[in-house]
Amino acid sequence: MYRDKTKPIQIGNKTIGGGNPVLIQSMTNTKTEDVAATVEQIHRLEKAGCEIIRCTVPTIEAAKAISEIKKQISIPLVADIHFDYKMAIAAMENGADKIRINPGNIGGTDRVKAVVDVAKERNIPIRVGVNSGSLEKNIIEKYGRVTAEGIVESALDKVKMIEDLGYDNLVISIKSSDVLMCVKAHELLVEKTNYPLHVGITEAGTLWSGNIKSSLGLGMILGQGIGDTIRVSLTGDPVEEVKTAKLILRTLGLRKGGIEVVSCPTCGRTQIDLISLAGKVEEMVADYPLDIKVAVMGCVVNGPGEAKEADLGIAGGIGEGLLIKKGEIIKKVPEEKLLDTLKEELENWK
Repeated sequence: MYRDKTKPIQIGNKTIGGGNPVLIQSMTNTKTEDVAATVEQIHRLEKAGCEIIRCTVPTIEAAKAISEIKKQISIPLVADIHFDYKMAIAAMENGADKIRINPGNIGGTDRVKAVVDVAKERNIPIRVGVNSGSLEKNIIEKYGRVTAEGIVESALDKVKMIEDLGYDNLVISIKSSDVLMCVKAHELLVEKTNYPLHVGITEAGTLWSGNIKSSLGLGMILGQGIGDTIRVSLTGDPVEEVKTAKLILRTLGLRKGGIEVVSCPTCGRTQIDLISLAGKVEEMVADYPLDIKVAVMGCVVNGPGEAKEADLGIAGGIGEGLLIKKGEIIKKVPEEKLLDTLKEELENWK
């Protein structure tokens, strides 16, 4: 497993790399300068399972806000810097636990050195981020187009620039909106470095298309033992990013805990509003820290058999339903009581 051999990097009170659990990240979409709004969103993300949060720092006001935001949250905060090296320095001076930069975007070596000097002084890790859309002209010309090989070369060039300045407290991120290119780039990169990797499919899209692309890409990368921390990039409420990331990690066996809901796809035998019921169950179980599987079935004929692999299940029929536990029918209940009955079982689960 590649992730067992990556270099451990401390980010605030969390550690990635070195075989530590793959951690879930997200990014706020509030104005960082608006401390109240940003903290409120981070609290929602924390509750959903976010373990590292990133905030954009485009202004000195945003950099100063980090200090106040940090007082009100309990997860590490990463400052996202695009072009102004002064913002990176200000963010670190105001308590950022990590900074994300693309050294190629913030100016010459003197500016990169100014950032690295402060990071070194405070032992703050730097995430070196390279996107397929930000490749240098000379690399594109070398390969004829944007390629996985070019992305890797660009990232390693940036890493060497920082290493040459005497610093190696680094995390690497290489992203592309092209899923297969992104997968190939990660496969190439792990053969050339042992720095921990932040993995994601950039500009993945909306909740629907973004979830599909992210699940495929992250699944293919993580399934090979690659990746130490992940972010699912979606156009929408960042809480949805965290929900998807958790499910991806659980599906791959990289994360325990949390109830897994399975439900049948419905057919002509379905005699209850299963789609609505399954949605309500999924929403309800999110608050239970149980490591079990719950089945929601729409047919009392096949439901019990299909729910055998689940720890707990419900199956609906005409006006009534079944409660199933470890594959055994426990009792019949009126259809309108199915959800309450399931909740009661969860409350008393041992």
